[in-house]
Amino acid sequence: MLRQMLRIRKFEEICVELYSATRIRGFLHLYIGEEAVAVGVMNTLDASDALVTTYREHGHALARGVPMEAVMAEMFGRTTGCSRGRGGSMHLFDVKRRLYGGNAIVGGGLPLATGIALADRLRNESHVTACFFGDGAVAEGEFHECMNLAALWKLPVLFCCENNLYAMGTSLVRAQAQTDLALRASSYGMPAWAVDGMDVLAVEQAAQRAVETIRAGGGPCFLELRTYRFRAHSMYDSDRYRDKAEIARWKERDPIEALTVRMRDAGELTDDALKALHREVDDELQRAVAGAEAGPLEAVEDLTRFVYAEES
Repeated sequence: MLRQMLRIRKFEEICVELYSATRIRGFLHLYIGEEAVAVGVMNTLDASDALVTTYREHGHALARGVPMEAVMAEMFGRTTGCSRGRGGSMHLFDVKRRLYGGNAIVGGGLPLATGIALADRLRNESHVTACFFGDGAVAEGEFHECMNLAALWKLPVLFCCENNLYAMGTSLVRAQAQTDLALRASSYGMPAWAVDGMDVLAVEQAAQRAVETIRAGGGPCFLELRTYRFRAHSMYDSDRYRDKAEIARWKERDPIEALTVRMRDAGELTDDALKALHREVDDELQRAVAGAEAGPLEAVEDLTRFVYAEES
C-alpha cells in the first residue's frame, strides 16, 4: 500500500510539471493528499468487482492496476492511452479491469454504479460496485435517488464519499445543513460510518467490513472517507478560499508519511528499503513519460470515429 500511494503521489507531481510546461493540456484535478482512500478501498476489491469514479481519478486508476504508461499516455492525448487519448485526465476507462470512468459531471457516476450493480444482480453475479464521489455530490438529486434505490433493492454498491471538505471552492459547512454525511446516508437504511481517510489501514479495515457485508447480501454500504486535498481543486484554481494554516495542519497528517513512520516504528521498513522503493517508482515513472510521449496521436481522418451521429 505504501508503494501504491507513492506511485500515485509521484505520478501527480510529475503531471504538475508537465502541465506547467504545457506538455500535457486540458483539465487536471490532483489527488495529492487523498491517496489513502483509493489505495485502502482498492485493496479490498476483487478483480471482477466494478469501479466508478470522479474526474479526480488518477489514483483510482493506478491503484486498480491500469498501467502507469497507459494513464500517462491519456494525459498526453495519445492513442496508447487507456481511453485512446480521447478522455484525458477526467475520463480514464479500462473495461477489462471493470473501471467505468472518470465522470466529469458531479454525482454523474452514482446512477452508473447503481445500474452496474443492478445488472450484476440480475445476472446473479456476486460482484461489488465501488462508487467514488465527493462531498459536493451529496447535494445532487441523483445522490438521493441512487441511495434510495440501492437500499430498496439491496444492491451490491459500496458508496465511497471522499469528503475533502470543499466542493470546488465551497466549504462543506456553507453548503450542507447536516455535515455528518454518514449520518445522512444512514437515513436510507444502510450501514454507514465515517472513516479517517488519511489512514490507509483504517480505510482498508472499514472497506473490508463494508465489502464483506455487501457480499453477504446485506445490501449497500456507505463510507464517509474524511480526507483533504493538498492542492487546489484544479490547476486553474487560485485556491483563495482556504486558509493556509488549515492546509498546513492537514499536511501534517500526510498519509504516506504516516504509514512510513508506522512501518519504521514496527520494524517493517528500513531506510534502504524505502530508498529502493522510491527508485523503483521513479524508474517506472520515467518509462511511463517516455512511452507516453512516444505514442502516436490520433490520425486526423479518424477524429470522427466513435461519434454516434453526424449532421445531415
